[in-house]
Amino acid sequence: MFYLPNDMIRLITTLLCFFCFLSVQAQEDKVRDEIEAEQKGEPAAINFGADLMSRFIWRGIDFGNSPAIQPNLSFSWKGLNIGAWGSYAFTPYTVTVNDSLVNAGTYSETDLYISYTYKWFTLMVFDYFTVNGLNPNEGNRYYDFNNASTGHTFEGCFSFDGPENFPLQFLAGTLFYGADKDRDSTGVYGAGTHNNYSTYFELAYKINLAKIGVELRPFIGGIPFGSSWYGPYAGVTNLGLTAKKEVPITQQYSLPVQVSLITNPQAQSVFIVFGMSF
Repeated sequence: MFYLPNDMIRLITTLLCFFCFLSVQAQEDKVRDEIEAEQKGEPAAINFGADLMSRFIWRGIDFGNSPAIQPNLSFSWKGLNIGAWGSYAFTPYTVTVNDSLVNAGTYSETDLYISYTYKWFTLMVFDYFTVNGLNPNEGNRYYDFNNASTGHTFEGCFSFDGPENFPLQFLAGTLFYGADKDRDSTGVYGAGTHNNYSTYFELAYKINLAKIGVELRPFIGGIPFGSSWYGPYAGVTNLGLTAKKEVPITQQYSLPVQVSLITNPQAQSVFIVFGMSF
């Protein structure tokens, strides 16, 4: 019979536990990271990697109720950034429909984006697309771009990312085409026939604790009116604090990790999420 050494067993157990409690950074966070690299004067580059996260929490909303892997691929050059980003849950989840729990399958999202940065200002356009979690070959069709039936949602964003002596961050985004509809005759958001133009604002501040190698980022985000994406009325939907650091692995490589405490006052929810990037 084959036996593993105790040290190897402890290592495998630690890694398994580690991967079971991960969480992912979202699209605009990945773009911010690439913008910071651009501002440091790095040349044209093809960037790719993945984040492992305990939950996919985006703007205060939990997508998939599961740990997830989020791969990314992008090209950046002189302020221009073109990329693809995805989030793929590890386990199926359920949603509530008419007071009943319905199996929604495994959450899967694939987004494309393009951005341009000039000094501290960035314009971004995102194409969000979520496939049918039960059967990827049914439901939303990727090449259906009809505004009334498409599963795509396009968003235009403007962001400000201040310099080191004024590290304020501001984001404003509006969904302008696709699967973001207004209210129907009964007042249910998302069931109408016209675009809702759901809008989200976020304000954050970066605090660099250089002596201990930690970056803190308190943030607050919310919506000015109701939406099927964020919540039924105006208010704060995303409030919390993110801590980031790099854990040395070798002399040449450090592993970026982060922990976030996130609450959504409108949804009465709270999350503590952990993630790491490769």
